Amino acid sequence: MQTIDRYFEDYPIGETRTTQGRTVTEADVVLHAGQTGDFFPHHLDAEWCATQPFGRRMAHGTLIISMAVGMTAGDINPQAMSYGYDKIRFIRPVFIGDTITVTAEITEKADHRREPDRLGYLHELVTVTNQLGETVTVLTHLYLVTKGPAS
Repeated sequence: MQTIDRYFEDYPIGETRTTQGRTVTEADVVLHAGQTGDFFPHHLDAEWCATQPFGRRMAHGTLIISMAVGMTAGDINPQAMSYGYDKIRFIRPVFIGDTITVTAEITEKADHRREPDRLGYLHELVTVTNQLGETVTVLTHLYLVTKGPAS
C-alpha cells in the first residue's frame, strides 16, 4: 500500500479500476457468521441448503460487500474518506468456492452542500462479478474528498 494525495479535481468521471479475483472460502463465511451473529441456515447448514432451490450454502451479502470494498482499497488517500454506501443490491448468490472480481467506476461528482469550496462527493459504482462474469452485487460507494489547494 502506498499513500497518495488525490484531490476532488484529480478524479475524472469514468475512471475505472478492476481488482484481481478472490475466492470465497468456507472459512470466510464461518468467520463472518461469528463476527456478525448471522447464523442463518442459508450460510451454514449444508444439509438444509441441499433441500432448497439453490442447493448449497451461499455467502452473506454483507460479507461480499466487505470483501468488495476491501478489494478496492489499495491506496491510502488522506484527502478522501468513505462517506457511506447507497443502492446496495444482491443480484445473484455467491457460493463457497466462487471467485469474485470487483470493478469500481467514478460515475458522479458533486460539491459539498455546506463547504463547496473545500469539499466534494465522489460516487463510485462498485460491481462485483463471479467467475462466470455474472454480476452478483452492485452498490454505490460515496467518498468525501478534499478539494485541491488551487480550488
